Amino acid sequence: MVTTESEGGALADDRPLLGRTSTAERVADILRTRIAEGFFPPGERLSEDSIGKALGVSRNTLRESFRLLTHERLLVHELNRGVFVRVLAVADVEDIYRTRRLVECAVVRNLGRPPFTVEGLDAAVTEGEKGAAADDWPRVSTANIHFHRELVALAGSPRTDELMRGVLAELRLAFHVVSDPRRLHQPYLVRNREIVTALALGDRVGGERLLAAYLDDSRTQLVDLYAARIESGDWAT
Repeated sequence: MVTTESEGGALADDRPLLGRTSTAERVADILRTRIAEGFFPPGERLSEDSIGKALGVSRNTLRESFRLLTHERLLVHELNRGVFVRVLAVADVEDIYRTRRLVECAVVRNLGRPPFTVEGLDAAVTEGEKGAAADDWPRVSTANIHFHRELVALAGSPRTDELMRGVLAELRLAFHVVSDPRRLHQPYLVRNREIVTALALGDRVGGERLLAAYLDDSRTQLVDLYAARIESGDWAT
């Protein structure tokens, strides 16, 4: 798969995000977000020409942004072939969940005294519920990622936000491979709402308990589905 002209046109909408200085970090941020939202699926080759033209950046700047995202394990460089969105191994998915449990549960555990700010969490859950009602499961998947970003943001730590932004972008690579997004995401809409309700009531301990069980169940389900899909060899067709 190669980036198409239509995809380049969509990327052009992101060009204002670069501001007046087209740095590699800002380009990487745009591409990271697009990967997290499923715009570039696993295994897709990224075209320097179309992306560079869409964003209005030099080849050197774009290559530096590719290097940054390769370091974050979102891209891989294949000699004489180009740069591709990474296809995760099953062990990668398991490690992502170990990291998520360590970080997300710690955020809730250390929230301090209520009331807790849950407006962002509530908005993400509501967006997911609207997506489910419309049978738009990619929308639900994106809303779920936003929910967990908002959860981590409660820590008020830019470093934690940056860490989890990369982790959740990697997670989206696994989501894209699974063939039945409804089965993957539907059970967790209700559980997201339960976590928000617990935190809105100031129940930090209950919220952490719900979150830990959520992550454990999600890990088991996704690893099983992902492993079966990867082993089948037909996920990219």
